[in-house]
Amino acid sequence: MRRVTAEEAVEGVISGHRVFVHTAAACPQRLVNALTARAPSLTNVEMVHLHTEGLAPYADEGMERSFHTHAFFVGANLRTAVAAGRADYIPVFLSEVPALFRRGILPLDVALVQVSPPDAHGFCSLGVSVDASLAAVQTARRVVAQINPHMPRTHGDGLIHVRQIHDAVEVDDPLPEHQPPALTDVERAIGQHVAELVEDGATLQMGIGAIPDAVLAALGSHRNLGVHTEMFSDGVIDLVEKGVITGRCKARHPGRIVASFLVGTRRLYDFVDDNPLVAMVDSAYVNDAAVIRKNPKVTAINSAVEVDLTGQVCADSIGTRQFSGVGGQMDFIRGAALSEGGKPIIALPSTTSKGASRIVAFLQHGAAVVTTRAHVHYVVTEHGVAYLYGRTLRQRARALIAIAHPRHREGLEREARERFGHLGD
Repeated sequence: MRRVTAEEAVEGVISGHRVFVHTAAACPQRLVNALTARAPSLTNVEMVHLHTEGLAPYADEGMERSFHTHAFFVGANLRTAVAAGRADYIPVFLSEVPALFRRGILPLDVALVQVSPPDAHGFCSLGVSVDASLAAVQTARRVVAQINPHMPRTHGDGLIHVRQIHDAVEVDDPLPEHQPPALTDVERAIGQHVAELVEDGATLQMGIGAIPDAVLAALGSHRNLGVHTEMFSDGVIDLVEKGVITGRCKARHPGRIVASFLVGTRRLYDFVDDNPLVAMVDSAYVNDAAVIRKNPKVTAINSAVEVDLTGQVCADSIGTRQFSGVGGQMDFIRGAALSEGGKPIIALPSTTSKGASRIVAFLQHGAAVVTTRAHVHYVVTEHGVAYLYGRTLRQRARALIAIAHPRHREGLEREARERFGHLGD
């Protein structure tokens, strides 16, 4: 391992290279900035990554000749670039992203990552993001790392030896943080409805944001919950400290929280630091439906942009506009459905911030179906729970209209009758 400046570290990137960038809160911003500063000397460098926190200057206007981004998940820092054609989206399940690297479908020239300082044996940790980043480190021809004491040292799969790192840059930069949002009455109502579906001894999958936080906040009286999830945030900590999350009933990794990446506040990063309770694991394993289903009562809680009256779920686009990505929703929806006593749940507010219904007769033009109507079991809004599994199209429409916002139900009923005829009793 060669210790160098950020500018020296990225000198190995040349025109035509494919470069991976570490995920989410682990994004190595110093290396990203140093590489972007070399734009005048580079052409056709392909940047590949999942969602990243912070800036993505290589996707800015004027960088098209030097860089083009192929993202497996579109975050806020890429949406404008994707809409403008300066970046592209690759639809793929999170469980399968590591295989793109390992099978040589997208061979990597360079991996830019951020790690904890090496221990006495020379091992660094990928910290808060193992996900597809481990596969990137294992397969890239060159690994360039920011070594940062703010990166927690996590247990699990994410240990890499200094011999695997070609160039290292020492930084002392706090990780980006996401403060838990203040919950609205709508979100609390959704959280309560979902919590009523969660059984004692269930294994939870949830993400980040207001609805997952609202669900976690409503689980204080539950017992012996477990966690096997692609990612988690601060809301889990309180339930661990209250003894609600114990993992005792899990068949895989009993007693441990299993995830592939996490985003939250410094409290979360300190919680996972050298904590054997938490295992940060490759997303090819965490998101494998064959693994997920082995845990009992897997309760997968995912959100959506809109759901049509047959149960089709659009979760990654707003019409033709790419908003996020497929991610792990289908991995866990299917894994939960196959779990003994499992419950796959789609939870969303009944309306948008502008008052439009998110329960719709037809998805918007160009909207992508992330979860098919054959996979959907539960849909939850602040107005209740619609159970769709084993239901006909007419029965589904009736159940979904019942949890739509009251001011939109008449219109939805009219459109449903035009499509299906009578809706039955």
